Amino acid sequence: MPNTQSKHKIGLEHHGVRNVENTYWNLSTPELYEHIIRNGEGTLSHLGPVVVNTGKHTGRSPNDKFIVQEPSSQENIWWGKVNSPFPIDKFDALYGRVLAYLQHKTVYVQDCIAGSDPKYNLHIRVVTETAWHSLFARNMFIQIHDRLKLESHQPGFTIIQVPGFQAVPEIDGTNSETFVIADFGKRVVLIGGTNYAGEIKKSVFSVLNYLLPAKHNVLSMHCSANVGEEGDTAIFFGLSGTGKTTLSADPNRKLIGDDEHGWSEDGVFNFEGGCYAKAIRLSKDAEPFIYDCTRKFGTVLENVIMDPATRRLDLNDNSLTENTRAAYPLTHIPNSVPERRGGHPKNVIMLTCDAYGIMPPVAKLTPEQAMYHFISGYTAKVAGTERGMSREPTAVFSTCFGAPFMALHPSVYANLLGEKIAANDVNCWLVNTGWTGGPYGVGTRMEIAHTRAMIKAILDGTLSGVNTWADPVFGLAVPEECPDVPPEVLNPRNTWKRPEDYDEKARDLANQFIENFKQYEEGTSAEIKAAGPQVQPAKVANLQQIKK
Repeated sequence: MPNTQSKHKIGLEHHGVRNVENTYWNLSTPELYEHIIRNGEGTLSHLGPVVVNTGKHTGRSPNDKFIVQEPSSQENIWWGKVNSPFPIDKFDALYGRVLAYLQHKTVYVQDCIAGSDPKYNLHIRVVTETAWHSLFARNMFIQIHDRLKLESHQPGFTIIQVPGFQAVPEIDGTNSETFVIADFGKRVVLIGGTNYAGEIKKSVFSVLNYLLPAKHNVLSMHCSANVGEEGDTAIFFGLSGTGKTTLSADPNRKLIGDDEHGWSEDGVFNFEGGCYAKAIRLSKDAEPFIYDCTRKFGTVLENVIMDPATRRLDLNDNSLTENTRAAYPLTHIPNSVPERRGGHPKNVIMLTCDAYGIMPPVAKLTPEQAMYHFISGYTAKVAGTERGMSREPTAVFSTCFGAPFMALHPSVYANLLGEKIAANDVNCWLVNTGWTGGPYGVGTRMEIAHTRAMIKAILDGTLSGVNTWADPVFGLAVPEECPDVPPEVLNPRNTWKRPEDYDEKARDLANQFIENFKQYEEGTSAEIKAAGPQVQPAKVANLQQIKK
């Protein structure tokens, strides 16, 4: 029998949801498995994960994301291409159509929490029409195990996800049949026309990115975080594909979280209770913890290819998408921090996947350089990661390493970061996990063993004590040596067959940095602006030695 909403202090009628056929409240993972199989939503794979296919949407739909233009938030939102305004009357009409669609249907509800610090957490409710999306929400967010607390749960924000409902742009004012719309007045997010579960996760992140800095002076961050045996916390900023999840899953350190965190006056805390890792080409040798999660009961695997007879996975098969995903609770990681919290960071590491092969594999940043690169949010994409891309790498600048999810102006987040770096005497670093020896198609991907060695040397303090030289274009302090890394790898120019080709491409990339930063110059200090690349460097800069 379905769990009835009569047990819950705030039922679905509070959100306008009425006349549904069945309502399943806070089903456990085994119960959700039963529903997934019975409904034909997914398939069990070898050792227990459930495999699902998201259809034509195998990633986020950024052009279909909106924020309702309503009185309580409209003066604070960073309106533009990222945060497109949506008329309040159109939203109300679309909301009504979604509610009508849900009548006489079965819905699944997960009441959970976003934010591991009780002072700043957000009680959320995720309403879905499929069991597997409910399991995804259960994995990703923080579960409430006390039944009495569940029954009295008061959601501060509600996510209603209806992949079977398709908008009509001419009627609803959307760009397509797909929509992700947040209303900060009604405290609700509507998601429709897409099965991609990442929209649920990132909608909650976007909400926190609005509420926490504006209301609580907490820096919300698109980063991973871990902590060492001595209690030293490290955070890893980076866009998708740069290595946040992989590099923070370190057997010698405990994982706080892999993607979304807050930095308050008390330290760092995870927003989530789970991980959403890329699964394509995972290997047991390179990423043992994440690989093991693809072989555990409770994990949801999106668009991963499986042998229909043996049910064994082929993690190398990208026939559906490069963006295969594994969603699992943080408890699947054996060395995770149960409280999902840490102290103030000792090291801040900014990851870039530079497909041009220009950025050094590791460099020490001044506070001003850290601010510059945080505001810039640089990485590069290559063919295969997105539809319609050419073979030539494409520079991507996503401010704060997460522009699609930042509801406020970038200066809000950048100023908070600067304040916290200064107050806590934080060491800042840039690490390039991209290409060496030339650009994509010519050079090779940085060996993960080398990157891990650099991270280890950062975290144990080794790199803070070595001589550095100043990169002549970007002005970064590059170490002359690093344990377990060949010295020639540390100077990207020396890895190119034709150094003059490197120089030309470096100037080109520097110009892209400069052009991108123009949009942020107003209101940015002269010191931060001066911390960017210099297109015409002094010839002697390459010889400069900086004793650290």
